[in-house]
Parts: sequence; structure tokens; C-alpha cells
Amino acid sequence: MLTLYGIGNCDTCNKAKKWLNDESHDYGFHDLRNDGLDIEMLEQWAARISWQKFFNTRSLTWRKIPEIDRTNITRNKAIILMIENPTLVKRPVLESNKFIEVGFSPNHYAKIFAQM
Repeated sequence: MLTLYGIGNCDTCNKAKKWLNDESHDYGFHDLRNDGLDIEMLEQWAARISWQKFFNTRSLTWRKIPEIDRTNITRNKAIILMIENPTLVKRPVLESNKFIEVGFSPNHYAKIFAQM
């Protein structure tokens, strides 16, 4: 089963949903704000891919975090910040039992599904 994690009003997430629908892929959508984000989910992702790949330091949310909290970021500190601020998760995250992909590009998604 595919799960797309994102935020309901995120343009990139909506593009990914449209692509998945157009290509007839079954998936569930998990809204990080409304459906929640927990430490177990982030720990599982971090066990499969580098936490830096899904930690968004280019977001407006990141820039609003006090400088003292943005210094010396470790895996654990990043996970805590993402729990407190779900928009710090780079979006969308597409997860299956075979892969986790962060971000969206139609060409990249096409390559992923061509290999399955």
C-alpha cells in the first residue's frame, strides 16, 4: 500500500496526488497537520533514509524558529522540531514497503513506478 504524506493545501502535494490519480495508483493520503505526526513514524523514516532528506530547512516555519533552536541540529532535535512543527517535513513523502521518496517530480515518480 502506498501512502502519501503531506499537507492538504500544499501545491506540490496536490500535484503528486493528481499524478498518482492520473496514473491509476492506489494510495492513501495522510495529512500531517490533521491526521498527525508521531515520533514512531519519523523514527521509521529515519531508519530507512537519512533524516536530512525529509527535514525542511528551507521553509517559512524553519525561519520562524529561534536561532538558538536552529543551531547544532541533530537527528533527535530535528525529530522533536518536526513533531512540534509538521510543516518542517519536506513534502510530499511517498512511502511503500519498498521505498520512501521525498518531494515530487513527475519524471522521478514515473521512474520509480517503472522499476516496480
